[in-house]
Amino acid sequence: MHPIEQSPLLRVEGLKKEFRSGEAKLLLFENLSFQLSRGEMLAIVGQSGAGKSTLLHILGALDRPSAGAVYCANAQVNLLSEDAAAEFRNREIGYVWQFHYLLPEFTALENVAMPLLTRGQTLPAAEKEASAWLREVGLEPRAHHRSGELSGGEQQRVALARALVTKPQLLLADEPTGDLDGRTAELVFELIARLHREHQLTSLIATHNLAFARRCHRVLRLDQGRIEEVAPESLPA
Repeated sequence: MHPIEQSPLLRVEGLKKEFRSGEAKLLLFENLSFQLSRGEMLAIVGQSGAGKSTLLHILGALDRPSAGAVYCANAQVNLLSEDAAAEFRNREIGYVWQFHYLLPEFTALENVAMPLLTRGQTLPAAEKEASAWLREVGLEPRAHHRSGELSGGEQQRVALARALVTKPQLLLADEPTGDLDGRTAELVFELIARLHREHQLTSLIATHNLAFARRCHRVLRLDQGRIEEVAPESLPA
């Protein structure tokens, strides 16, 4: 049975990104249009340099397009002021990057609690939420270890807990397994997929790993400045 159609959480219309260097122009992509419904897990695939990371930065209000519009969670993201964009990122978006970007002087618990503290939550309340999310990713026993004392896979699991502690409407993951060995990458992807299901997330994952992309609901391929939808089952397993 198909779920009742809802208005999409994310709508992208005619997106273009062009970089200028002196007189030269580099067109990264143009006329990108797609939608993401609530509850979907969407993979974006493409070669290095195709613009996947830039696209995620624009969708998450970290960068602005040269043309086009992004609508997410009842906001037109590309028109937000700097302050409104920062508020939007903190309220609506969870990010996971290829590199974990944990703050090395803080423990896993403190790193996960940080987004809540920047919202003005009290330390006890923030740490309670952070502890619950460390439990979700299987790292509660490592809560008081600093990031340098954690393995690469553990660091990325902490980063995932930090991304989700604010209960964002949209999870953006940019090559979240790209720095990990094969088995660890598999475990992290399985964790993202499980959390997506159990917490009814809406997720957009940029990945080189076609086997992971194949396991998403939908796949978009970004190639030579254009985007096309491909059937997940058409990708190599």
